[in-house]
Amino acid sequence: MASSITTIRRQNVLSLFQTFAEERIAAGDQPKGLEATFAAHLGVSGATWSMAKSGSRPIGDKLARQIEHSCGKEAGWLDEEREPQGLTAAEQQFLAMALQAWRATNSDGRKQLRALMKQFRSA
Repeated sequence: MASSITTIRRQNVLSLFQTFAEERIAAGDQPKGLEATFAAHLGVSGATWSMAKSGSRPIGDKLARQIEHSCGKEAGWLDEEREPQGLTAAEQQFLAMALQAWRATNSDGRKQLRALMKQFRSA
């Protein structure tokens, strides 16, 4: 089962923001204000960027193409599902299995998965 276009676009734009922020910080910028700077880079308001980032506003076709253009990506780049960057092969395999388990279970199973993960987090 593939992720929805809304989820894929959100994950990809968050990746673009992460890269943008890392580059700006490496160039000497302070982290404070990078959200507003990125929004301006995209040509959107801070509120629009905040809603797109949080997922409260889906990234539609028009906004997706605007983001791609602003970030020097080809049209449709935001719509393509990508592997997480910077992970080992074993970590990618684990994430793929975890995602498969999550998608294959019902809400009770998901509650059990959450409880199990909380145990590891507190250990």
